[in-house]
Amino acid sequence: MTVKFGPQPVVVLVGLDAVHEALVQQADVFAGRANIPLFMKITDGTGIGMTNGECWKQLRRFSMATLKDFGVGKRSIEECIREEAKCLVKEFQKYEGSPCDPMYFLSTAVCNVICSVVCGERFEYQDQNFIELMSVINAIIYQMSTPLAQLYNVFPNILRFLPGPQHIVLRKIKEYQKMIATIIEKHMDTVTAGSPRDFIDVYIMKMKQESNNPSTNYTYENLNGTVSNLLMGGTETSSTTLRYGLLILIKYPHIQGKAQDGHSHMDTPELLHQSH
Repeated sequence: MTVKFGPQPVVVLVGLDAVHEALVQQADVFAGRANIPLFMKITDGTGIGMTNGECWKQLRRFSMATLKDFGVGKRSIEECIREEAKCLVKEFQKYEGSPCDPMYFLSTAVCNVICSVVCGERFEYQDQNFIELMSVINAIIYQMSTPLAQLYNVFPNILRFLPGPQHIVLRKIKEYQKMIATIIEKHMDTVTAGSPRDFIDVYIMKMKQESNNPSTNYTYENLNGTVSNLLMGGTETSSTTLRYGLLILIKYPHIQGKAQDGHSHMDTPELLHQSH
């Protein structure tokens, strides 16, 4: 079934069989990203989030391999996560049982783990630059969830000329792009060939190797877009999952004890050395 999403035709898959045929049996055919105006604004259509075709394949392959080299999906990243979890617990303990909004702390904890791999460093929760980065990311996510933002995605050529709160997210996106550019420029000034510290360093080295290739996909623009995708996409999805998990535990208090018991058993030496 085809419907109109504003001026754009959209194919709607109805039923399990249709979804399975499209997304499993013909996955390559349906692997492309839709042209969602606000998402395109974040990276100008670059990076692994909004590109398609051979460019997307190359960037995804490079990103997956590089992230694995820095421990993602391996046991080495677990120590980073455990240390960040300790920092998160310390922040919660400061409230001494008083009510608090965990949104900021969960987001910063997740973002710090991502930053340690992508940017090569973690930030203190009170670091002003980090606070500004998290504030901009959260503002973009919030604004993109509003009804007017959804309307902008349908009629971008009309709403971009009209006054309204839709321009807030556009301003925040520009702020975010500048922050990412600052992080990258700092790396470009300090990167050492053969001694990469993080994902950005490896990409910069690859970019220099491909500098004489006019058709290369390893460009500064794609670096900016990929880092933007990793930080925002990784932070928002994981922190939202953690918040929802906390919500479930609050709603069903009798589950909290079981979760605590399960966590305690996972700290036994036998389980710590299992591959799964």
